[in-house]
Amino acid sequence: MATFEIQFFVMSIHKEVKKVTTHTLIEMKLRGEKISMLTAYDYSMAKIFDAAKVDVLLVGDSASNVMHGHETTLPITLDEMISHAASVIKAVQRSLVVVDLPFGSYQGNSKEALNSSIRIMKEAEAHAVKLEGGEEVVESIRRILTAGIPVMGHLGLTPQSIYKFGTYEVRAKEEEEAQKLLKDAALLEDAGCFAIVLEKIPSKLAKQVAEMVKIPIIGIGAGPDVDGQVLVSHDMLGINKDFSPKFLRRYLNLYDEIQGAVERYVADVKSVDFPNEKEQY
Repeated sequence: MATFEIQFFVMSIHKEVKKVTTHTLIEMKLRGEKISMLTAYDYSMAKIFDAAKVDVLLVGDSASNVMHGHETTLPITLDEMISHAASVIKAVQRSLVVVDLPFGSYQGNSKEALNSSIRIMKEAEAHAVKLEGGEEVVESIRRILTAGIPVMGHLGLTPQSIYKFGTYEVRAKEEEEAQKLLKDAALLEDAGCFAIVLEKIPSKLAKQVAEMVKIPIIGIGAGPDVDGQVLVSHDMLGINKDFSPKFLRRYLNLYDEIQGAVERYVADVKSVDFPNEKEQY
């Protein structure tokens, strides 16, 4: 098949699919089509992202930082995650919506992990859940899957364990940790995860994982040789100016643009320029 024909076929999968499912993502990996993923926390932004044909929307526990102002992802509650997820779901027609299980809702207790996941699926009507960790959470993953709930894994830098590691530096640079990550990725696939997020690990290791497993690997700071990419929307859109990791590409500078617009509005109100004759009844 000619290169042009291959490219056209790959593009047509993205354009033609009306509803992204976990099966769609596995097909995309098989066909060589990269998967796009962004975080979403509210109805209005999710509606825009869905219309832009983002494949996966992650209701991330990063809402703890960008929506609630906490220093880490740890304080956000299950109730708050469900509220964000329910808002996102109402906006979505095409994207697959995955919801993070927040800290304390699954660790060390597979029954609690299942109950937390059931609440997310019933109350928010989400499509899947995501949780951090490898071997230590496999039992929880298997138990969640017994209820028919799809699970996405997360390895590498795991922000919910920040106080254990004490740093947001790149993970798995040393051989021992790299080998554990490879083992954990295989365990997550074997347990039944439909995809895995790899965060902030060496690109060569991420490529090795993507080639080793049959399920999609979504990277954030994991290089180009994985099956897709995810970014926090507030970082990518330039709403958050205080976070500038090497892997982040800003596509807009909304912080300054929004601030400028609000300053112009304030000035127009103060000068009685707004509302003018056309803006009144």
